[in-house]
Amino acid sequence: MDVRVVTREGVQHCPPDQLRAALGRPDGFVWVDLPVGDPDRASVLSDVFGFHPRAVTDCLERNALPKAHVYGDHALVVLHTPEAGAGGHVHYLELDQLLGSRYLVTVHGPVNAAVDPSLALRETAQVAARLDAGRLRPESPHALSASIVSAITSRMRDHLADRTAEVWRFEQEVTAGRLGDAEEFLDGMFRVRHGLLAVRTMARLSHEIYGRLHALDAYGPDGRSLLDNSLDQFQRLATMARTQEEYLQGVIEFYQTRMNTKMTIAAERLAVIASVTLPITALSSVMGMNVIVNSATDPVFLAVLLAVMGAMSVLMLIWSKRRGWW
Repeated sequence: MDVRVVTREGVQHCPPDQLRAALGRPDGFVWVDLPVGDPDRASVLSDVFGFHPRAVTDCLERNALPKAHVYGDHALVVLHTPEAGAGGHVHYLELDQLLGSRYLVTVHGPVNAAVDPSLALRETAQVAARLDAGRLRPESPHALSASIVSAITSRMRDHLADRTAEVWRFEQEVTAGRLGDAEEFLDGMFRVRHGLLAVRTMARLSHEIYGRLHALDAYGPDGRSLLDNSLDQFQRLATMARTQEEYLQGVIEFYQTRMNTKMTIAAERLAVIASVTLPITALSSVMGMNVIVNSATDPVFLAVLLAVMGAMSVLMLIWSKRRGWW
């Protein structure tokens, strides 16, 4: 558990056993950051702060969707951030925020066993470093929360930039004709699209959450501009992710069109071969065993038959050429 008291003069680190005293100070506000696996999470949330039981449950369990609840003297905000996993999988890292007039409590939700727990602390660690260095001086818990939200949108933007770089790589390979294995190529593009979809979904849902906070005026008159800024960031991320999805879909359609065209050309060439050899096959099946019979073969008849076969093939080639098959 990491406890800080934020005042106009600066930031002070507070031992966890002095948290109650810090909450009673008349100056500044308190920021408590509870990492994954902290054994004191339940007691701090319930006993020290006295949060609503449902809010405590939401912070201790994993939430499939972001949410916002406004209680009497505090508000709960649940958000997700993306973390790229193996094989194109996107992990959802949860960050819960409990905001009051004089405190901000950030709770890092349970993470998948395949994810390094330290990655869940990335945003709060960045904001804490800025606080400690004096580069950030939030005037209220809501302003500090807005800074954390900006760090979250920055992670989403980085994830979107990585997926966009992959989209460009696929586009270059498609336009250059380096198609490779079709199944592997399409699988890679669909995994990238999944990553873009994950960012768009998170940004869009987060936008709806902050839209509700804005409608409820949860931050008060002085916090409306903070909510407007968060709404704008999430809206722009969702729009950019959607635009990249559409661009990638165009690349996929271009690739599929090229592959379908190659298959069509191959089918036409096979059809030409079949049409040219079909008369010969039919004629030889009828006459073959009766033309070449050991010492009784008639050379003249055989020569005429071969000439007829050649003429039929030439005529079929001329006809298919005029039809534009090759």
